[in-house]
Amino acid sequence: MAILKHIASKNADYGETQRYLIFQHDEYSGKPILNNNGKMLFREEYYLDGIHCDPFTFDMECMELNARFHKNQSYNEIKSHHYIISFDPKDREENGLTGERAQQLGLEYARKNFPGHQALVCTHMDGHNGSGNIHVHIVINSLRKYDVEPQDFMERPCDSRAGKKHHLTKKYLVHLKQSLMDLCHREHLNQVDLLTPAERNISEKEYWANRRGQKKLEEQNRQMIKDGVNPRTTRFQTQKEFLRSSIEQASSAAHNQEEFQQLLLEKFKIKLKVSRGRYSYLHPERTKPVTGRKLGTRYEKEFLQQLFAENAKQLPPLQKETPENSVPAITDTEPFSILFIRSDLRLVTDLQECIKARENSAYAQKVKLINLKQMARTVAYIQEHGYHTREELEQDFSESGSLADSSRKALKAVEDQLTKVNEQIHYTGQYLACKAVYSQFRKAKNKGQFRMEHPTEIALYETARHFLKDHSGDGRLPSMKLLKAEKERLLKERQDAQARYHYYKDWTKELKTVCSNVSAILEQTHPIHPDQQKIQIFPNPTQ
Repeated sequence: MAILKHIASKNADYGETQRYLIFQHDEYSGKPILNNNGKMLFREEYYLDGIHCDPFTFDMECMELNARFHKNQSYNEIKSHHYIISFDPKDREENGLTGERAQQLGLEYARKNFPGHQALVCTHMDGHNGSGNIHVHIVINSLRKYDVEPQDFMERPCDSRAGKKHHLTKKYLVHLKQSLMDLCHREHLNQVDLLTPAERNISEKEYWANRRGQKKLEEQNRQMIKDGVNPRTTRFQTQKEFLRSSIEQASSAAHNQEEFQQLLLEKFKIKLKVSRGRYSYLHPERTKPVTGRKLGTRYEKEFLQQLFAENAKQLPPLQKETPENSVPAITDTEPFSILFIRSDLRLVTDLQECIKARENSAYAQKVKLINLKQMARTVAYIQEHGYHTREELEQDFSESGSLADSSRKALKAVEDQLTKVNEQIHYTGQYLACKAVYSQFRKAKNKGQFRMEHPTEIALYETARHFLKDHSGDGRLPSMKLLKAEKERLLKERQDAQARYHYYKDWTKELKTVCSNVSAILEQTHPIHPDQQKIQIFPNPTQ
């Protein structure tokens, strides 16, 4: 998939852009890489052309044009615009994309969308992080050199005249993305819809913050391993990535906005704020919240509300309203007929076991007051849910435990199936990726020498072949399309199983708290005097 990036620069040194395009630079610091003599190293493979300028005198020509029109003279003016078209790495193998072809596409794109501007078009063959994707840099002087015919994407009459600045608007950016999509579709290159907001919106700044953080963490871990200490974590996580993972976990178990907000706060210390119908999230280490739009569409209100509705469908259906103080009917299909809603019940503290309470009378008095509140809440809970006897409460607790255990086993079974499918996808991809090399190996006259030249590819192919042969019932290669469809189905099934398991687990935990509090209340309500009446916990249905 080809993507488009834009960088506006206020740097008056146009020569720095030339040096970046021609010479090797460190991708983390942006500084040039020098040889032993202190000279910059040329990039191994690049293609450079100029539009309305000579590519090697681009800096001087831009400065002359700026001086002629008396523009780009102050510090705060944008001097140049840098557009980067990054093609999908798979285009090299699947669609025969080469550096020469990418350069021609870049020149065509620049002439069509930046008419009249001085431009540098340079194609690099090496992507960031060893991805190896082909990408095209288009650097234009922000000042237009020649008059051109007005275009549909130009919003002002002056946008087509010489001596006027490049004016990037939302409408113009939409046109640039659509133009790139049309170009890739015409050339049969891999492409996604650039106009649809991303599900996981990772900005350039966050991308590099994650790369630098991961590199620093790996260096620290290596030092810890040398010192004989086992590192606690091996994966760096930005604040926004922490928000994304936390929101995904909380939303998979939440059935409404209130429960989602409570889960975020209790488990991850994240505050959810709703303003003008939009969600924003406050990281525990930040003072300014991050909007859901900046995280991606999966973290905005519309998507999460739909997810809550789907989670709610997995809950046991609500029963018809029953008369007050009566036990709700139990259906044949679902042992629990009461819809569980998490309460704020806490365990009653045993003063005899609390060392701090025995040593500090003031603290003991505070614990007694808290215990009274929890006892009152427990009594209200029992009456609200219509428990008439202690046996009914314990029976529901036992049934909830059984349901939690069965849902846990169902979740484990789905996760095991998903693991198997992931293994099949992995080895099928490994098999297909190394198949061409192995075919050459079978046709080679000197197989020993060929194996020495390609030991990794051949070993990976043979490993994948043995795995697929052992796990395929009919001996055929599994279809990657069917495997991915099965994976999507299992992911949805796992999400439903997780929601069901957390539902019954939380229910069991709450009933356990109620049972423990009831035991504590009954042990403390024995009458001291014969005429003293016991506290009535379970309501009398005859009253």
